[in-house]
Amino acid sequence: MVAISDGMLYGWTAPVNPILLSPDSPVKTTQEQADWLETGLMVGSFCGLPITVYLVDKIGRKWSLLYASVSLLVVWIVTATASNIYYILAVRIWAGNTGNMAFVAAPMYVAEIADQKVRGFLSSLIYMMMLLGFILIYSIAPFVPIWAHCLVGAALVVIQLVTFPFMPESPYFLLYKDRPGEAKEALKRFRPAGANIEKEIEDIKLAVERQKTEKGRPQDLIMVPSNRKAIGIMALLNSAQHMSGISVMLMNLHQILQEAESIYMSASTSGIVFSMLMFIAASIASATIDKYGRKTLLITSSTLTGLCLLTIAIYFSVKNAGYQVDGISWIPVVAVMIYGLSFKSGLGMVPIVLTAELFPAKMKAMGMTIADGFYVLSAIVSLQVFQQLSKRYGMQYPFYVFAFSCFVAIVFTHFFIPETKGKTLEEIQQILKGNHAPKRVEEEETAT
Repeated sequence: MVAISDGMLYGWTAPVNPILLSPDSPVKTTQEQADWLETGLMVGSFCGLPITVYLVDKIGRKWSLLYASVSLLVVWIVTATASNIYYILAVRIWAGNTGNMAFVAAPMYVAEIADQKVRGFLSSLIYMMMLLGFILIYSIAPFVPIWAHCLVGAALVVIQLVTFPFMPESPYFLLYKDRPGEAKEALKRFRPAGANIEKEIEDIKLAVERQKTEKGRPQDLIMVPSNRKAIGIMALLNSAQHMSGISVMLMNLHQILQEAESIYMSASTSGIVFSMLMFIAASIASATIDKYGRKTLLITSSTLTGLCLLTIAIYFSVKNAGYQVDGISWIPVVAVMIYGLSFKSGLGMVPIVLTAELFPAKMKAMGMTIADGFYVLSAIVSLQVFQQLSKRYGMQYPFYVFAFSCFVAIVFTHFFIPETKGKTLEEIQQILKGNHAPKRVEEEETAT
């Protein structure tokens, strides 16, 4: 529920900014203020990183999510009732901190409660719910008063606040806090009735005890080779996500399609179709991520995404050179739709799964938060690249930059990212340390 509501906030500016900038706007807004409504969300997310890393390990994954829900409820109430744009900007900045909390705590919680055979699928559901939020905001916001779509977003987090307190905390977190009895009871809740959880709880206990012996200082993310490899992978993957232009698309889709001057589909309709295609692609990726593996999906997705961005860049180059484009104005619409499908089939899904898999328990909150910091910084950079290059030189130039970033991600994925499909969290740690024994055991078991 909190992911759906956060998705609505993330995509909010695409349909709402044109309303705020219109002559009959309910809240008078300048173009500069509208730009800050986009960037402010990411600035707030970056500034909230210390709060995230502290609370996730201090109060736990569950209560961090509930804290995010309360914060989101406040954001929607203020947005619905604001009479001045600065109130909306202030809560947009605060919403960045809230979304940051949700998208660190939720993947951790899911990865730590899930069986390894379905961990990738369950972790990817978080992004699917975020995409559902985009569908909602694109489908509702252009056609109703601002308070009406705020009511929908608030209702979602109220549902979370009413239902989620009854769920148990993560067994990993409980064992890490030396509460073995509660951890065992929690694991029982997450496994089928009558399942023998003794071996699994012992495996988790051993993993947590081993990881507790490792140093947990911030510098150990760099000093310990396996942690350094994990943070390097996530830094580049999270950066690649946004430097492929996804934040720009989600926050400026209506503007981009209006600039393309397509006569085949309105911007509002395109936004709805675009978000629905991303949701379909994410659903397929969720069902296949534990079958085909993380690397295959990443490479395929990055290739198709890069080609779509290159196509859009070439279209704007032709258009801005003065050529008549009426006969080919369908190209940017089709490219944007294929972009939505290809991005969410891998590049938009796999990194959030890997984020929850690559860090040991001692470093997980800190590592995931720093990885999320790269995610946020690259979002800010991508928005600035788009705003500055498109205004000064032309719409095509930011899309050339985004296409190049996708092709860099292909090379990096092929050479540096380990396959984590079917591995326990402990086996993944051993692989990052250069110990491939778990893989050999798995191959022997498969052969047998």
